[in-house]
Amino acid sequence: MFIDPHAHMISRTTDDYEAMAKAGVVAVIEPAFWIGQARTNVGSYKDYLSHILGFERFRAGQFGVRHYCCVGLNSKEANNEALAEGVMEILPSFATKEGVVAIGEIGYDEQTPLEDKYFRLQLDLARDLELPVMIHTPHRDKKRGASRSMDVILEHKVDPSRVVIDHVNEETIKEVKDRGFWAAFSIYPHSKMTAERMVSLVKNFGPERLIVDSACDWGISDPLSVPKTATLMAEQGLSAEDVRLVTYANALTVYGKSGQMAEADWLSPPPIDQRTLYQGNTILRGGQTPSVAEPEA
Repeated sequence: MFIDPHAHMISRTTDDYEAMAKAGVVAVIEPAFWIGQARTNVGSYKDYLSHILGFERFRAGQFGVRHYCCVGLNSKEANNEALAEGVMEILPSFATKEGVVAIGEIGYDEQTPLEDKYFRLQLDLARDLELPVMIHTPHRDKKRGASRSMDVILEHKVDPSRVVIDHVNEETIKEVKDRGFWAAFSIYPHSKMTAERMVSLVKNFGPERLIVDSACDWGISDPLSVPKTATLMAEQGLSAEDVRLVTYANALTVYGKSGQMAEADWLSPPPIDQRTLYQGNTILRGGQTPSVAEPEA
C-alpha cells in the first residue's frame, strides 16, 4: 500500500485515479495550490476549496482511493493583498471541515513582505486548530527560503513534528532533519527530485521522517511517482520496512495527527458504487456500466 501525500488531483483525470488504485495507492492528500493562473477574487478561491473538499473527494472514492486535503493561501497569491485578506477571512471555516489534514501548502515564493505576513497568519491558524502544516519551499533561492521558513515556524511556536517541509532536495535535507521537521520529496520526471536521487538520500540519511510524494499537477508530472519510486528502492536493495516508511507510514503518522486520517479509512472502506451521485451528477457518461463492488481487502 502507498500514500501519495501531495497530489493535485483536481488537475488529473479519472484514468489517473484508476492507475493509482491499481498500483496500490490507497490514499492521496490534495494541498491547496496555485492553479496556473492568478485568481481574481475570493469567490473563485472559495469555489476551489469547496471542490477539493467535495467533488474531488467523491471522485476519488468512486475508484477506491481515499482523498484528503490541505487548505491554505499559496505563497504566489499572497502577493495580491486584497485577495489574501478575503481568503484569510474564509480559511478558518474550511480548515475545520471533514477531511482536512493540514494547513498548506504555504510558505514562500519570492520571499516578499506580503508572503511573510500571510505565512505567519496561517501558521498561527494551524497552531490554534492543532493542525499539521505543509510547507512549500521556493523554487528559487531554495536553501535560504527553507531555512527562513523553519525559523519563522519555530518563532511561532509550531512543533516541528507537526510540520512537513516539501520539495526538499540534497541542499536542504540535512537542515530539515537536524531541526526536527519532516522532509518530503516531490518525484518529478525532469525536475525537483528523481527516483534515483531519492534512493541515494534514503541510503545516506535513513528513512526516518522522510516522505515521498508526486506533487502531480497540471504540468509534466507523474501520479505514479510514489509506487515507481518504491519499486526502484526495492530493486536497489532498500529493506521493505524502509520503503514502507517513506512511501506510506511516515505520511500517515504526521498527517494522522489531524485526527482526520486513519488506516481504517482504507482497510475497511465503503463499497465502490458508481451509481452514486454527487449533487445529482455521476462520474460516468452515457452507455457506461457503473462499477458496483467491494474493494479488495
